Amino acid sequence: MSSEFLLFFFFIFPHSSPLHLLWLLLLTTVFGLWLTPGGLAWALSRAKSRTHPAIPGPSGLPLLGLAPAFASPLTHRILASLSKTLNATPLMAFSVGSTRLVVASSPHTAREILSSPAFADRPVKESARELLFHRAMGFAPCGDYWRGLRRVSAVHLFSPRRLAGLEGVRREIGLEMMEKIARENGEVEVRSVLHFGALKNVMRGVFGKWGDGCGVVELEGLVREGYEVLGMFNWSDHFPVLGWMDLQGVRRRSRDLGGRVGVFVGKIVEEHRVIKREDHNQCFLDVLLDLEENRLEDSDMIALLWELVFRGTDTVAILLEWILARMILHPDIQTKAQHEIDTAIGGNATVITDSDLVNLPYLQYIVKETLRMHPPGPLLSWARLAIHDTSVGQHFVPAGTTAMVNMWAIAHDEKVWAEPKKFRPERFIEEDVAIMGSDLRLAPFGSGRRVCPGKAMGLATVHLWLAQLLRTFRWSASSDYGVDLSECLKMSMEMKHPLVCKAIPRGFFN
Repeated sequence: MSSEFLLFFFFIFPHSSPLHLLWLLLLTTVFGLWLTPGGLAWALSRAKSRTHPAIPGPSGLPLLGLAPAFASPLTHRILASLSKTLNATPLMAFSVGSTRLVVASSPHTAREILSSPAFADRPVKESARELLFHRAMGFAPCGDYWRGLRRVSAVHLFSPRRLAGLEGVRREIGLEMMEKIARENGEVEVRSVLHFGALKNVMRGVFGKWGDGCGVVELEGLVREGYEVLGMFNWSDHFPVLGWMDLQGVRRRSRDLGGRVGVFVGKIVEEHRVIKREDHNQCFLDVLLDLEENRLEDSDMIALLWELVFRGTDTVAILLEWILARMILHPDIQTKAQHEIDTAIGGNATVITDSDLVNLPYLQYIVKETLRMHPPGPLLSWARLAIHDTSVGQHFVPAGTTAMVNMWAIAHDEKVWAEPKKFRPERFIEEDVAIMGSDLRLAPFGSGRRVCPGKAMGLATVHLWLAQLLRTFRWSASSDYGVDLSECLKMSMEMKHPLVCKAIPRGFFN
C-alpha cells in the first residue's frame, strides 16, 4: 500500500495510532486477496501466472473458500451450478482453505487433465494415509512401485482369463442373494443384501476360499467404518493450523482402523503362507506370495489387498441399488428388459451365464444410463495432483494444485446430452457411447493412466447380477417408503435413503 494511502487515513482518522492503521492495512490486503478469482489460495500463487489469463472462479468465503460446499452431501451439484453461473464449465478455480483446486466440467478439458502426465498423482488425505492407501494403487505416486502394482493386478486379478475363471463365483453368490431376497417374503432393503454379496465376491477373488468364512462379517464392519471415515470432509486436510487438534477425530479413528485392518489382513496372509492349497486355482494373495520379482513387503501387500476389497465392494452395490430404483420408477423399461432376458435365456432355463450377457444389449444400455444419471464417483474419486507447473488450455496451473473432473456435470449438460434429465436407455441404441474411458462424455471409471483397473470385472458382475435380479423378481415400490432419488455424496454417491421395495417372484427360481 502506498504512503499516500497511509496519509489519507491519518487525515481521516487523526487520532488513530500506527498500530490501528497496520491492522487496517492487513485486513485490506487479506480482503483484496480474497476477492481474487479462485479465492485466497489462488491469490497466493498468482505471481507465476501473470502472463496467463486468470482461471475464472468464485472467491468463496473469507479464509474458508468453498469449504462449506465440500462439507455438503451435494458437492458435485454445487460445483456444477457455480461452473455454469460463472461461465467456467471448461475450467473453474476455487480454494478450500489453503488448498488450491480446479474442476473441469466439459469433456475436452476433462480429457486434457486425465491424460496429462502432469496430473499423474493423487492428493493423499490424512485418513487415506492412515488407512494404508498411500501404498496401494489408488494413491501411490506414479513410479516404478505403482506400475508394479498395476501390472501384477492386471495380469493376475483383472485379466480376461481371470475374469472368466471367476464366473462361477459371481453366479453362485448371485444365486445366494436371490435366495436371501426370496426369504424376505415381501419387502427387502436391497443395499444390505447387495453390499454383503459384493464384499463376498471380491473376497473370493482376492483371498480364495477363505472368502467363504465367518471373517466376511468382521471385514464388512471394517469396510463400512472405512467408508464413513474416508468419506468425511476433514478440515485438517485444508487448514493445517487445525491439524494438531484433530477436532473431528479423523486421525484417531483412521489410525485405530488402520491398525485393526493390518492385524486382520495380516492374519489371512499368514494363514495362506502356512496352508498349502490343494487346488491349482490360486487366488490373488497366493500369487503375491509366490512372486519372485517385485516381491512386496508384508505392509505393502496388506495395503494392496485392503484397497482391492475396499474399493471393489462399494461401486457394484451402489450402482445396482440405483438401477433397481430406476426399474421401479420406470416399469415399462423393467418389462422391456425382462422380456429381453426371457427371450435370450429361454422359458425353462434357470441359470444365467456370462455367455448370455452378449444377447442382452438393452440390459447393458440400462446400466450405462444409470451410470450417466447416477455416477457412483461423480467428483471426489477423480482428484488428481499437479506434480509440476503445467497448463490446461490457455490457463496456467501451478504445481500442487488439486484437479477434479465433475462427471456428474458433464453427464447432465444439455450441450453434451439430449434431454439429460430424462432416464432413457434408448439413447444408447441411437449412439453407443463407450464407457471404458475413451469417450469423456461418459467415463464413470476414469480415464488415462489412473483409470480404474477393475472396471471390466465390476461391469461383468453388475450385468450378471442385474440379469439374475430381473429374471427372478418383479420389482415394485414399497407401500410405506416409496422411491426417493435424493443423493448423498460420501465415498461414493449413494441414495440418501436406502431403497426398500417389493421383490415379487416371477416363477424362474427354485
